Amino acid sequence: MKTFKLAVTALVVAFGMGQVSAADYKAMTIRAATSNPDGSLHTTAINKFKEVIEAESGGKIKVQTFYGGSMGDEQANVRQLRSQEIHLAVLAVGNLTPFAAQANIFYMPYMFPEIGAAYKLLGNEAFTGKVGDKIAAQSGTRPLSWLIGGYRHLTNSKRPITKIDDLKGLKIRVPPVAVQLESFKAWGAEAHPLAWSETFNALQQGVIDGQENPHTVNRDQKFWEVQKHITELSYMLWVGPMLVSDAWYKGLDANTKALVNKAAKEAAAFEWKWAAEQDSVAKKQCLDKGMTLSVLTDGPVWQEKARTVWPKFYEQVGGKAMLDEAEAIMAKK
Repeated sequence: MKTFKLAVTALVVAFGMGQVSAADYKAMTIRAATSNPDGSLHTTAINKFKEVIEAESGGKIKVQTFYGGSMGDEQANVRQLRSQEIHLAVLAVGNLTPFAAQANIFYMPYMFPEIGAAYKLLGNEAFTGKVGDKIAAQSGTRPLSWLIGGYRHLTNSKRPITKIDDLKGLKIRVPPVAVQLESFKAWGAEAHPLAWSETFNALQQGVIDGQENPHTVNRDQKFWEVQKHITELSYMLWVGPMLVSDAWYKGLDANTKALVNKAAKEAAAFEWKWAAEQDSVAKKQCLDKGMTLSVLTDGPVWQEKARTVWPKFYEQVGGKAMLDEAEAIMAKK
């Protein structure tokens, strides 16, 4: 908890801004979207962003929100940022990787050995700034801050999974993201790339047997209606950017840009605290709704196999040196 408080404090302090009066802002509307429902970590961050923007601009800058997929799925949101149809979006980092391979740096399996390591890395402005510049160059979108959800866990409707062999024969929905598909392939699983918007219906109809996501997402999507078993896999931490259109962002005047930066950082700090509290709450809610929990008996086997995919992505993430730098930051006392 001490590590968490220090990380959040540093995140907010690092992005303070001088006194600017509401009169110094030009009237405008920021369109912000996520494919996830109200009450999710995604909307929690956007709502805080909206609160900060509108309060500090004296209402001159409005934030118009589009939730629950009303603007399409997460990859559609990235395309809309590129065309400036929307200005800000919150999504899982995996859905940014098809547009910016550099984003895989935060998506390697077993990248974050514990949550404190994620706070260190994602709160390191020098490192995230370097990553953000590369993402902007590749995709035309720029992450202004990084959100943290819980670890991604496996759910399925067929049986408890306690060892890697239990995956055999199960059809698991995996996002159409190379790192995740390669991880499940390394485990010998039958991975089915499927858009998020299609996942619940596919589970309900038995087209697929399982999926993987944090407890909060499983709760928000009411997966207990179509899934019975949870296995705490913890192979990947949910990480997602508060992502803006880079062309739009570059066109902002200095005062507005500073306010947008501040709001994104405060929204991330707020969401980190919210997510830390909600993970255990959501887990209990899923169990209270009848889901059952299994624990791996061969965890090191999963980790060893998944880490074999890392070399396949060295070139995409800026080389092995970039990953070494990230691990050094996380290991620093």
